[in-house]
Amino acid sequence: VQLQASGGGLVQAGGSLRLSCSASGGTFRRYTMGWFRQAPGKEREFVASIMWIDFSTYYGDSVKGRFTISREYANNTVYLHMNRLKPEDTAVYSCAASRSTDLRSYVNYWGQGTQVTVSS
Repeated sequence: VQLQASGGGLVQAGGSLRLSCSASGGTFRRYTMGWFRQAPGKEREFVASIMWIDFSTYYGDSVKGRFTISREYANNTVYLHMNRLKPEDTAVYSCAASRSTDLRSYVNYWGQGTQVTVSS
């Protein structure tokens, strides 16, 4: 079972990026999926998640109103649309999958991280 994240890069403040997380080696239809991020010297932070059961979404306070998470069952992919990016959004973003309805409770699978850098 693997999660493959992509889409990171360098962007100016106020810009946008879209991250993708593709799942392979298993069926993720019944998994809650989402993203965490970690900046240098800081603890890992919950960013967003989307439930499998009803597509309910949850967001960390620092990204509400700017980021949107979505998923496509057809290709086992979760997307994180990041708008109005700020320098403080700079971090390594990692996708994750959980059998729990709450991704913040525990993670069953982690993907590798993708770097997002926002310049001021």
